[in-house]
Amino acid sequence: MTGQVDLNADMGESFGPWPMGQDAALLEVISSANIACGFHAGDPDVMAQTMALAVQNNVGLGAHPGFPDLQGFGRRNMDVSHESLRNLVAYQLGAAQAMATAAGGQVRHLKLHGALANMCAVDAGMARACYEGALSVNSEIIVMVLAGTQQQVAVQDLGCLWAAEIFADRAYNDDATLVNRKLEGAVIHDATIAGPRIAKMVREGAIIAESGKRIETPIDTVCLHGDTAGALEIAKSVRAALEGDGITIAPFEGRR
Repeated sequence: MTGQVDLNADMGESFGPWPMGQDAALLEVISSANIACGFHAGDPDVMAQTMALAVQNNVGLGAHPGFPDLQGFGRRNMDVSHESLRNLVAYQLGAAQAMATAAGGQVRHLKLHGALANMCAVDAGMARACYEGALSVNSEIIVMVLAGTQQQVAVQDLGCLWAAEIFADRAYNDDATLVNRKLEGAVIHDATIAGPRIAKMVREGAIIAESGKRIETPIDTVCLHGDTAGALEIAKSVRAALEGDGITIAPFEGRR
């Protein structure tokens, strides 16, 4: 069992006057933030505000690039060439780095969003293209990957810094991919379930699928979605359960 783990959340997903999530409150609980870059959600003002709040709370800054799909919140599959994927990710990381610098911070990590992430979880070539785009901008960026998937295969092949992520509010298939959101039980809303469930996975060093299958994996960080109903309560439950097991919550350092 690890003695330290990161707790991250996807955020900065409001747009203009339309709010999304409880970012300010979450930033008092988590240790890393994955901030939307304006393609699937967010805008320059939201990015600036979220970056500034994260810096104030000493939370690690991460870029959260997704497909250019504001209406679908980046959760619809798209057919994009590998070359365009490289540019798509490089462009969004560049925006995140600029906004982080303006806020007095620095982007430490990158995590793919939504459909882009799910497609890369089963396609190592696609994942590699995305990560090559990021590494072309910042060779020392820590790439956050869905543990046990083709994303992990891609970063290990590239030899870059990476961190393995599991989800507090999502159910798992037997291949370590996430259960489709359209299926019942795919999203976990009950904080009393989420905390103990994640603490068990961290203790055992394994993802536990819905079938009960154990998938042994490194676990560097635990994610919850900022837009999930009850996200703040889930974050508090997960942190309490982990700390109750003697696990320190702190930003990951990255592994090779």
